[in-house]
Amino acid sequence: MFDIGWSEIMIIAVVALVIIGPKDLPSAIYTLGKWVRKARFVARDFQSHIDDMMREAELDDLKKQALKARDLNIAREVEKAIDPTGDVKAAFELPPEASGVAGYHGSPPEEEQPRPATEPPVTLPAAEAAQPPSPPEPEKAPEPATAAASSPPATPDKTV
Repeated sequence: MFDIGWSEIMIIAVVALVIIGPKDLPSAIYTLGKWVRKARFVARDFQSHIDDMMREAELDDLKKQALKARDLNIAREVEKAIDPTGDVKAAFELPPEASGVAGYHGSPPEEEQPRPATEPPVTLPAAEAAQPPSPPEPEKAPEPATAAASSPPATPDKTV
């Protein structure tokens, strides 16, 4: 951390032994250990807060990119890339007068005729309304002409 080697630590220990004395040296080392532990805890806590802020900032950026990708209209982007001025699209569009009512090129325009808003209801007389409709009469098929009618009747054979 501070790049202190063993030789420097020995020099600091000898100076501390001379200045503090052998009697108070263990309590001084204990107090120094507590301060180092607190400094490490504060540094670790500060680093974790910095990491959390960075992670939140990255998540916010990723969230913005995801929302941007979700709202992306691919058709509009392709249209902007291929035809930014809209000249090609305008060249392929038909003017309204060239298309008929059906909207097909070359179909003649139909004249609009006013239609009544509603058709009047059909009313039946009371006697017809009460009776159910009669079934339709079946058609009679013509009888086919048979060959037997045009030929003479056959005579029965008499065998004895």
